[in-house]
Amino acid sequence: MLKLCANLSMLYTEVPFLERFKQAAADGFRGVEYLFPYAYPASEILQRLQDQQLQQVLFNLPAGNWDEGDRGIACDPKRVSEFRAGVERALEYATVLNCQQCNALAGIAPAGLRSTALRKTFVDNLHYAADLMQQSGVKLLIEAINTRDIPGFYLNKSEQAISILDEVGSDNLFYQYDIYHMQVMEGDLANTIQKYLDRIGHMQLADNPGRHEPGSGEINYHFLFQHLQQIGYQGWIGCEYRPLTTTAAGIGWLQDYAQI
Repeated sequence: MLKLCANLSMLYTEVPFLERFKQAAADGFRGVEYLFPYAYPASEILQRLQDQQLQQVLFNLPAGNWDEGDRGIACDPKRVSEFRAGVERALEYATVLNCQQCNALAGIAPAGLRSTALRKTFVDNLHYAADLMQQSGVKLLIEAINTRDIPGFYLNKSEQAISILDEVGSDNLFYQYDIYHMQVMEGDLANTIQKYLDRIGHMQLADNPGRHEPGSGEINYHFLFQHLQQIGYQGWIGCEYRPLTTTAAGIGWLQDYAQI
């Protein structure tokens, strides 16, 4: 049985953030993820999780100034101190929320810097974060994101992600495989997931084009979900899609495509 969690940054956006936990539980989800928790006290989020008997599955490390266009800072040599302070802040929240994994967004590659400098910074930062988070029992993830939605994003293909995992060499660093992003960038979803299954710590989904719910586009989710069960994927899958109309109108795909 697949474990699907609601991405509260994409779903239920018609209600305030702290009310989305109740909506997710009502729709049958048993876990939640979202971009960032830092705008709210951890204790307030914990209360919502406990009230709805939800598991906190994932959130991102602080990623710079999101509203000003930052999409992560982990590859930026000028922001190493900021990144490392963010790791400590994320761990504070993860500890309170009993969240067992966090995602480090590489970010958009700063202009004018050599690729060797970007990679060294990213690898060094991941070394630091993976080691520190391992002491608290929290897994570190990295995610490849398509360069159509986020032009210039540094980490954008599976092979690149795996090579970075290999270079870091930590047993506390995993690949967050986003089905939508990788359909845009490389396709061959089933084979790639099976090839890197033991390196994948978390998955996310949306259909393509449009990043809407499964069944709205070209990805054969009936086949893909069956494939994930057959190859023994055990992790969570975050439902990180933009509802085609409303969350309520499109939530029926859960019964059509998978069992939570």
